[in-house]
Amino acid sequence: MRRSLSVKNLWEMAPKPVRSLAGGLLGLVPLPVLLGGAFRRNARFVERADRWSRDRTREHQLHALRQILELAYDDTRYYRRVFDDIGFEPGDFRDLDDLQRLPVIDKAILREHHLDMCTRPVTDASVDYTSTGGTSGVPLQFHIGRERSAIEYAYLTTSWGRIGYRPGMPLVVLRGRVVPMNRRGLRHEYDPALRHHYYSNFHMTDENMRAYVEHMRGIGDFFLHVYPSSVATLARFIRRSGARPPGNLRGIIAESEIVYPDQRRLAEEVFGCRYFSCYGHTEKLVLAAECEHTTDYHVWGTYGYCELLDDQQQPVTTPGERGEIVGTGFINTVTPFIRYRTGDLATYVGEACEACGREQTILREIRGHRTQEVLVAGDGSEISWTALNMHDETFSRVRQFQFVQERPGEAVLRVVPGEDFGEEDRRRITESLSRKLEGLVAFSLKPVDEIPVSPRGKAIYVDQRISGVGGASRGDA
Repeated sequence: MRRSLSVKNLWEMAPKPVRSLAGGLLGLVPLPVLLGGAFRRNARFVERADRWSRDRTREHQLHALRQILELAYDDTRYYRRVFDDIGFEPGDFRDLDDLQRLPVIDKAILREHHLDMCTRPVTDASVDYTSTGGTSGVPLQFHIGRERSAIEYAYLTTSWGRIGYRPGMPLVVLRGRVVPMNRRGLRHEYDPALRHHYYSNFHMTDENMRAYVEHMRGIGDFFLHVYPSSVATLARFIRRSGARPPGNLRGIIAESEIVYPDQRRLAEEVFGCRYFSCYGHTEKLVLAAECEHTTDYHVWGTYGYCELLDDQQQPVTTPGERGEIVGTGFINTVTPFIRYRTGDLATYVGEACEACGREQTILREIRGHRTQEVLVAGDGSEISWTALNMHDETFSRVRQFQFVQERPGEAVLRVVPGEDFGEEDRRRITESLSRKLEGLVAFSLKPVDEIPVSPRGKAIYVDQRISGVGGASRGDA
């Protein structure tokens, strides 16, 4: 099969010397042109779909669901077996409610049947391997098509456009990238093609944050792309130190962790601009973005099919009631996720927004496993667990893992070994995490028989025992 990589991913995978050499010239090219035809086609579609009527969206969902169901039945052993067992024929799928005939699946089912759920050989050049920690603390590995990048980026940039962002505007990124110190002693990298300024959120000391803010003042109008925990750390520094926030900041785009109201208020007060959040996940099932007029989330109905189910797995249809987000994705055609339980909870609002007029499913107060747990470095800076989460084979033969920290700059990484775990796995884990931590936190690896979850059944990735650490996980999370 033809290798299918997005232009954006090809650029980001290029060696640094190549990007440095070509970046200046590519920086003269409008970013939508540089991102390629697939991105532009998807962006045009997403922009149109954003204002579709509810009936038009449901018509699209019916067609997309039929396609993914037929693909799953025709090309996977797992779904053919499940569909046959309950007498379900994808060709007979006529109404969105028909989906409720199918059982929900969860991470345990994915782990047990993963290879039987793939529609393509996992060695195919068009297939990527990815991993996510998950709510249980057990790594979840699966495969996904490389073509999804251009699709997802079109949805994200269109969503960000609700607060004024346009592709090509400078984007300051504080999201887990390992950024070495440059010649001027600043932990900053610039990608002239993508117009991204990367600063290290592994080194959020007062000295570094003061330098970050000063540097931001000179890059023209920009948007922040952050973890909620990293922008909260920056806002607290500015308020505590009396530093002047950059007046050229036009908006904050926060993703990948729970957004807490107090943190939102703090950031908006300190920076004087809109704090905007998107909800999504590695599995590519449901994507939702806040309204430009409210903090309610609008679900993109053309990205995937979102259900909100109660404890009896019945649809939540009453405004104000909460349920679990269950998704069926449209853009991962390698490992179809059909009625997948995300473990995330949300409050149902309705099917149309009075503030903006969009006819989309509206959710608020999304809460789940995207917690804001942190490690404390020896210099006192806080490192978000989200920045350390590895989406590769680092924890591929580990059942569970957790950092335990009692002193700044030191931690124990507890792991529950999986089948065939050995010295090669120890080396891979140590090297992968050490590259990101860069000596800020020294850790030792300790195999254990089990790692307890919180009273609510959630994983605690950082058992943080240092008193007064902001965003640290407590056992009752």
